[in-house]
Amino acid sequence: MQITLSGVRVDGRREPMLEATDLDWSTGECLLVAGEPGHGHTALALVTTGRLAPAAGDVRLDGVDASPSALRTVSAVVDVPGISEPDDALTLADVVAEGLALAGRRSLPRDVARWLADHELTDERGMRVDQLPGVVRTAVLAALAAENPDVRFVVLTLPDRHGGEPAGWWETARTLAAAGLGVLVQCTRSSARDLGVDLPPARGATLHQPPQVVLRAAPPAPAAPADEPEPTAETEPLPEPEPTTETDPESGPAAAEAQDAPEPEDELEPSPDADPRPEEDPDPLPEGDAAPEPAPVVGRHATQEEAR
Repeated sequence: MQITLSGVRVDGRREPMLEATDLDWSTGECLLVAGEPGHGHTALALVTTGRLAPAAGDVRLDGVDASPSALRTVSAVVDVPGISEPDDALTLADVVAEGLALAGRRSLPRDVARWLADHELTDERGMRVDQLPGVVRTAVLAALAAENPDVRFVVLTLPDRHGGEPAGWWETARTLAAAGLGVLVQCTRSSARDLGVDLPPARGATLHQPPQVVLRAAPPAPAAPADEPEPTAETEPLPEPEPTTETDPESGPAAAEAQDAPEPEDELEPSPDADPRPEEDPDPLPEGDAAPEPAPVVGRHATQEEAR
């Protein structure tokens, strides 16, 4: 989704509130618009979101002329001075309850307590909103604006007027853009320089220039499945080795049959007691001595007589 401004000008009672301005702004990106305070920031925030009619030029939504109501439905302005900034006397819990209600969410005390706990702000619930650090204030108001499911564009107007490091509220804007919102951040030229923008100080005619887009940043692309390492020679699975004689007999059906079958060596190995071969004489005669001829055995008594 995209909002496009072409030659948009907003007139005031005596002089233009916003000189002719061109701008294109898409969901999923952050735009940093720099200009001196009081020179068109409020007018730009309101005309871009359909809350102020331009005196000249066109405001388009996705390439077609957009009605103010259509622009208001898909956009939110955060902390615009005198327009949408909260009363400084309200506590943080009051601001959260009001923000949830404006976003069409349930805003009972337990809902407020849950929202604060989810954002790790339970301890600050009783603080006045003007006592919050500038970065925390901007983050809270921006998150409440994003609670509306119809909102696709968010304008953060001069968050640097509350103090704090510009990198803090710029990181908030980047986080919203990473969630799919289009975020337009308005700041002074000095804050833009703190964010690394090469922008000279305003002097002479540049003091009255309308806010200009000085930085456009898209959120980092989400990690895709293709980012996983492709199979290589080191990561490719090796083929299963073919069964061999050394394969573990406990794997595979063939090995199961081999395990059940008796081992051949056990069948062929003769028992020591059943050896049919005659025992060899453990003490062989020395070489050259002839063995005596065995005496004829006539019977048991003859054998005993000869032995005597």
